[in-house]
Amino acid sequence: MGHIKFETRTPRDRWIEAGLEALASGGPDAVRVEALAKRLGVSKGGFYGFFADRDALLTAMVDTWERESTDEVINRVEKEGGSPKTRIARAGVQTFSSDRLLPIDLAIRDWARRDPVIADRLRRVDNRRLGLLREMIGTFCDDPDEVEARSVLAFCLLIGEHFLAADHGDRSRAQVLRRAGDLILNRHPGQTPA
Repeated sequence: MGHIKFETRTPRDRWIEAGLEALASGGPDAVRVEALAKRLGVSKGGFYGFFADRDALLTAMVDTWERESTDEVINRVEKEGGSPKTRIARAGVQTFSSDRLLPIDLAIRDWARRDPVIADRLRRVDNRRLGLLREMIGTFCDDPDEVEARSVLAFCLLIGEHFLAADHGDRSRAQVLRRAGDLILNRHPGQTPA
């Protein structure tokens, strides 16, 4: 006769996920153990089986964001292959167009303005992202100064576009972003990444 296994505790990753959702919607002050327990429909006692305190949860959340937004994105991009220009576009879409990673990334950026530890973590993530851009752009651009400039422009475009409220005349935001990407990646207008 088989035994039925019951889950007696809310898994650690569900606490982290609930914390990331709270962070994305309300910043670090919204990450409160009692509120997370209520969101998960559990008592807060199980929390302490996984985390010493709220700070330990916050650290685990930032670790998860860093892993997902660097290692996992880079691994998926490399696994799917394609030209350097295609991989750049794919990394940008996975990171900055995602319903999951984008809100967390923007919340981390806001948090980093007030917390030097988070600012250091964000710097590490951004340096990895810029490193990937430099490597990929360096495959079609020989000038190191231009590689750096294009990498920064691409990165600023991906982040800054979420804060821009301007209109673009008779062009859509998507059209303008596409053309900006064409310029940065040295594509002819309308050219599909190879």
